[in-house]
Amino acid sequence: MLERDYLRRGVAEFVGTYALIFVAAGGAAFARTTTDLALANGLVIAVMVSAVGFISGGFFNPAVTLGFLVTRRIAPALAVWYWIVQFGGAALAALTLKWVLPTALENASSLGVPSLQQGISSGSAVVVEAILTFFLLWVVYATAVDERGAFKQIAGLAIGFTIAMGVIFAGPLTGAAMNPARAFGPQLVGDHWSHWWIWYVGPLAGGVIAACLYEILYLRPSRPEPVGPPETGVVEPTPGEAAAE
Repeated sequence: MLERDYLRRGVAEFVGTYALIFVAAGGAAFARTTTDLALANGLVIAVMVSAVGFISGGFFNPAVTLGFLVTRRIAPALAVWYWIVQFGGAALAALTLKWVLPTALENASSLGVPSLQQGISSGSAVVVEAILTFFLLWVVYATAVDERGAFKQIAGLAIGFTIAMGVIFAGPLTGAAMNPARAFGPQLVGDHWSHWWIWYVGPLAGGVIAACLYEILYLRPSRPEPVGPPETGVVEPTPGEAAAE
């Protein structure tokens, strides 16, 4: 379980979340294609998770933090601290973008705030965000949490690819935030709150479902350990062997 060492973990989460919003939301002002934007999102996550994942876990996402909380993989007090620095980092990154971007670009991109497009309904958008965040948490647990995962040392790459995959598919539909902090920063600084709840309900629900499902199916033992496992040197007889004696 992640606990203690609030300062160093918090700084790592703050910097990682700041980088995500600065690059991903800022990239929305310059990207010419959805692929460009997907690469910006995926690369910044891959780099930052690889860089500081060993310090804080490399969450940078309140939905990931909630998934770890409900599966008891992070202390409640540290989870609250993570939420504070994640939303704070997102807000500061958006504020920085508002300061450095030319006014024309800022207005055209709305600071990269996710929005509904292609005529998608709010209900469908919630489902899309939930499914994409489900995929994200599933990959996080399979690569960064599960010790049997073949890609534990390069989990950042797999997580970054998952983010890029989601943006390629749903960028033109919902903005493919998959992260409440990704929505919060631009929404707060730019005062863009249309359908705001979509990018909170969807990711948080999808993340919790994925975390709980992976935890139950693959990380909890299906049966108790035997009384005398081989490594203890104590070999317990089976019921049949005991009866034969």
